[in-house]
Amino acid sequence: MIQIGKTCTLEVVKLVDFGVYLNAEELGQVLLPSKVTPKECNIGDMVDVFLYLDSDDMVIATTKKPLAQVGQFAFLKAVATGQYGAFLDWGLDKDLLLPFGEQHREIVEGRSYLVYIYTSNVDDRIVASSKIDKFLDTTPPPYTKGEQVNLIIGGTTDLGYKAIVNQSHWGVIFKNEVYRTLSFGQKLKGYIKQVRADDKIDLILQTGVKQELDKYSTTIMFKLEQAGGFLPLNDKTDADTIYAKLSMSKKAFKKSIGGLYKSKQITIDTDGIRLADN
Repeated sequence: MIQIGKTCTLEVVKLVDFGVYLNAEELGQVLLPSKVTPKECNIGDMVDVFLYLDSDDMVIATTKKPLAQVGQFAFLKAVATGQYGAFLDWGLDKDLLLPFGEQHREIVEGRSYLVYIYTSNVDDRIVASSKIDKFLDTTPPPYTKGEQVNLIIGGTTDLGYKAIVNQSHWGVIFKNEVYRTLSFGQKLKGYIKQVRADDKIDLILQTGVKQELDKYSTTIMFKLEQAGGFLPLNDKTDADTIYAKLSMSKKAFKKSIGGLYKSKQITIDTDGIRLADN
């Protein structure tokens, strides 16, 4: 089903001076303006487009990709405020409205906010809400231990970081298991540590299993070779420096160099690590 606020693939059915018309089935023929029409576009061609409403509330197509679609959470910057609410930059020519009634607190121009994008039941307009909780799934989480998931960092608690899991549930990454800087709205991969009896989700950013350690070991060996056989990093180096150099946590780094040392591929010295043949 073709929906406003979603990406779809539509057929070109008419060429005009100001663009092309696409067959959007029950939505009728939708204009794709010439400024976003692919070169040498002909009748019968299939084009990937995003559908939304223009300033006159007419359905229009674009080949530009929005930062998020209807049914998704996103971290968007407020670019203006007005009579009906705030306006967010979501990557399209027309900004996204965040109505006053959907603001969890006063929106300040220039700041970014975590919002949910949806279609209003009143007038079918695409709007945003920063009242995140009411759009999250409250049914039992269908995840299994060790499963990789997509995360959006949604805030902090006394326990650690709150994160939206696969665009549907809240989860928590405990602060004592975070080995790098996380920022509000950041998107990253994570893993299910466990789903508790109360259906709350515990998350981790690395599995710590052999496959992950093999990946980190490969990275360390590659960086060593690039650097001529020496890196000024060891188990005394602070976590931020290790992450900046290798994109891994200090915990993963220590486990990996321990394995490489035992297999006699590297040596560990007070000033850093070296390839064994150096």
